[in-house]
Amino acid sequence: MKTDIEIALEAQMKPITEIAAQLDIEPDDLELYGKYKAKISESLFEKVKNNPDGKLVLVTAINPTPAGEGKTTTSVGLGQALCEMGKKAVIALREPSLGPCMGVKGGAAGGGYSQVVPMEDINLHFTGDIHAISTAHNLLSAMIDNHIQQGNELQIDPRQILWKRVVDLNDRALRNIVVGLGGKAHGMPREDGFMITVASEVMAILCLAKDLEDLKRRLGEIIVAYNFNGEPVRAKDLKANGAMTALLKDAIKPNLVQTLENTPVIIHGGPFANIAHGCNSIRATKLALKLADIVVTEAGFGADLGAEKFFDIKCRFAGLKPDAVVLVATIRALKYNGGIPKNQLSIENLDALKKGFANLRKHIENIKLYGVPVVVTLNAFLTDTQAEIDYVKEECEKAGCAFAISEVWEKGGAGGIELAQKVIDTLENKKSEFKVLYDHNAPVKEKIESIAQKIYGASKVNYTSKALKDLENIERNQFDKMPICIAKTQYSLSDDPALLGCPKDFEITVRELRVSAGAGFIVALTGDIMTMPGLPKEPAAIKIDVNEKGQITGLF
Repeated sequence: MKTDIEIALEAQMKPITEIAAQLDIEPDDLELYGKYKAKISESLFEKVKNNPDGKLVLVTAINPTPAGEGKTTTSVGLGQALCEMGKKAVIALREPSLGPCMGVKGGAAGGGYSQVVPMEDINLHFTGDIHAISTAHNLLSAMIDNHIQQGNELQIDPRQILWKRVVDLNDRALRNIVVGLGGKAHGMPREDGFMITVASEVMAILCLAKDLEDLKRRLGEIIVAYNFNGEPVRAKDLKANGAMTALLKDAIKPNLVQTLENTPVIIHGGPFANIAHGCNSIRATKLALKLADIVVTEAGFGADLGAEKFFDIKCRFAGLKPDAVVLVATIRALKYNGGIPKNQLSIENLDALKKGFANLRKHIENIKLYGVPVVVTLNAFLTDTQAEIDYVKEECEKAGCAFAISEVWEKGGAGGIELAQKVIDTLENKKSEFKVLYDHNAPVKEKIESIAQKIYGASKVNYTSKALKDLENIERNQFDKMPICIAKTQYSLSDDPALLGCPKDFEITVRELRVSAGAGFIVALTGDIMTMPGLPKEPAAIKIDVNEKGQITGLF
């Protein structure tokens, strides 16, 4: 069996100008990065602004498991299938981070015969967007310490500096560090730390900004610290947001690539689905809607994290109204949620499947809270039995969902025709009545509890003394009228990764509240969520290499 990168390297890619032509994009509206990648120029936004919007389809999934769900693979395969059926479709995805690529899972551009190419470029540096975000973020970090060194006119309290540094790799040794050592000339010693770049508020801002001016305004609103009087100090107080914007002037432009079957793909931005909203940029999605009849996009992790934030943060800010949701599951992952260990998932087990189906059922119910029609798709494996497939199909149809088998990993677009047809039928015959879950002007606790109780199924939300102090500070500074971004484990509906399936009567504990004033939301941290992952015992990086022809191997 060929690996993903072996399949990708055999792809018959077309020049990116030909891919652009499928969307009526002229060469003058592209900024080429070689033959197969391009940034989309600002000129195109103005040209298409009066075009009617296409239909928006969100691909999400059940809670992720070691068995895998294939959300990105499904997104790519669905887009390919829609094009194969004669629809003018485009796929809008996030950019992969080097952290996961070198750490746990390797590449992140789909899989099998439903991939985005050039896969190795997309996974490694791409057009430099994430590096630009790292640089803009770290410029602000440097300006904070320099301001203190040069007299501290703003009276920044070094004990209350919130802005860490970033690097786009998993490096646990950098979570907590001390900077400024070496004497007076080298700065003031203080505790600091690193986050992974995709957890940066700069990344979240880039993906929520409407244009360059909005980007600069939002960057200026970033709260970097508090002064000795407990008042917030913003990036604009340091006069940093202009230079940060200059570093991001190209990164704000969406990137155009293609699938193995030459379907157009717009890839732009990649915020963590925990600490940020886990979706590609508003600019990319809104542009895609002006260029195509159907736009397929995705949100990170399971529907409880990715879809909730897509609806309550991204759609709220962008004024988007999704028309349908594709909810991805696998028989294997459902059995894992039913308590079966990974090494036994290939054996038929209807009892475990019925128990694990509760996780899928809860996600169906959650999406219906937003008024959006749902299509459930089973990512097919050879070990799936007909009895297991029949059970899932029957239960999905009982829940009022369309159902389709997906074979896009093995067959590409041809393996997604059934799914594509169900999506088209849903778009044509079921009206979306999209609405957000809560009023962003409601009290902070009310918003948090609305998500925890309605989406996760929690019976109660607890707050640590630190979280309550944070809440007091948020209300005092009038930051409370913002949406909520809950950071919790992706593996469970609860904040405990060990609680699989659909847990009941559990409590969630909020341990800290952070204000992302530039992005425009409040982050509620639960459990042991970290903003800097570590490498596993055998990181994916040890398998990655370059052969004598300069071809990359081992990247998934």
